Amino acid sequence: MNIPSTLKTTGRAALLGSLALAALGSVAAFAQEAAPAAAAAAPAAAPTPVLDTGNTAWMLTSTALVLMMTIPGLALFYGGMVRKKNVLATIMQSFAITCLVTVLWFMFGYSLAFSDGGGMNAYLGGFSKFFHHGITTSTLWAPGVANIPEFVFSMFQMTFAIITPALIAGAFAERMKFSALLIFMALWLLVVYAPIAHWVWGGGFLGAAGVLDFAGGTVVHINAGVAGLVCALVLGKREGYGTTNMAPHNLVYSVIGASLLWVGWFGFNAGSELAADGLAGAAMLNTQVATAAAALAWMFAEWIVAKKPSVLGIISGAVAGLVAVTPASGFVNPTGAFIVGIVAGVVCYISAVKVKHMFGYDDSLDAFGVHGVGGVVGALLTGVLADPAINSLSSGASLGKQLYGIVFTILWTAIATFVILYIVKALVGLRPTTQEEVEGLDISQHGEVVP
Repeated sequence: MNIPSTLKTTGRAALLGSLALAALGSVAAFAQEAAPAAAAAAPAAAPTPVLDTGNTAWMLTSTALVLMMTIPGLALFYGGMVRKKNVLATIMQSFAITCLVTVLWFMFGYSLAFSDGGGMNAYLGGFSKFFHHGITTSTLWAPGVANIPEFVFSMFQMTFAIITPALIAGAFAERMKFSALLIFMALWLLVVYAPIAHWVWGGGFLGAAGVLDFAGGTVVHINAGVAGLVCALVLGKREGYGTTNMAPHNLVYSVIGASLLWVGWFGFNAGSELAADGLAGAAMLNTQVATAAAALAWMFAEWIVAKKPSVLGIISGAVAGLVAVTPASGFVNPTGAFIVGIVAGVVCYISAVKVKHMFGYDDSLDAFGVHGVGGVVGALLTGVLADPAINSLSSGASLGKQLYGIVFTILWTAIATFVILYIVKALVGLRPTTQEEVEGLDISQHGEVVP
């Protein structure tokens, strides 16, 4: 059969076209199948961190609770335990410290504690966030984890920076000049508090070494307690100490203050999780259990020794429990918190009532006996009782690591506080005159009295 040449040419062209189309179709089909596979194989881009409104709401609440611990909580707690002629001066100290630390934290403290210090980062933060430079309403703290505004985190940490120096004032109550107090607290915040906060929470060497401090056993309580003891020793005893009646003038104020401290402490401990989650709930329960156990332990110890359970004793025991559970609250289970509370109540009673009298130092309102000793008890027991079922970080806990953190905190606090006190003494003096102290700090320092 003969096929015309034109048909042959046309047929060959059609055949080649068909083959080309088939090839293109195969390539297209292969590409369609390969595209999803390639997409699946490619790593997914990390999602952009988004503000967590639940965590933020909880942290706003916690921040307000912790501020309430100083004003009015600590102000009333300390104010009720001094003599009537010093009540205004004592309350004034807490209020003035709140104002002073707020300004200094905004200007310098936050950056020194929580920014990158470069080559010195193991020991101190940097200067990049002075006056909160570079932080905006969209800047998040712990992106991908807490996802809260950095402004809120800074404010939360500010309340810790406020109460820590305010606690020190309990050790030298009724005998420091107001001008000396302001200079001392300003220097102490920047030289002592900010570096230690950085060591533990800001990326410094203690946190890197595995020292566990959930909410401030070392940073707040050991720090304040040791500084208070140094202040008490350097300033000396109050005029008439040991011979004059120095009983609290109004324990009702102190009970109200202790109650406000207890409630505010939920923001202190549970808020330190920086999230509204199960661990925050565990920290809250641990705080309640330890506080109640310590209050009862102190009360029964006093009942056995002194034959009567006092109001001052039970509220002091509650504060001891709050202090001791602070470093442990996010690392132990409720049974561990119960043990922490019992031990703290008994040990702090012995420290504040027996040891103080044995050595004869005048720790006016037991800042060292309760906060310093209670902080050490809590920090050590954290190393013993930490439970990985509560917090995975507990698996790295050890008594040795906790002791390491305690020793460095005590050394730096004691040495730096001693130096700062002598600088202030050279500038303005530390104590009022004997006559001014006898008259009372209310009238001599502030020109006011309680009728």
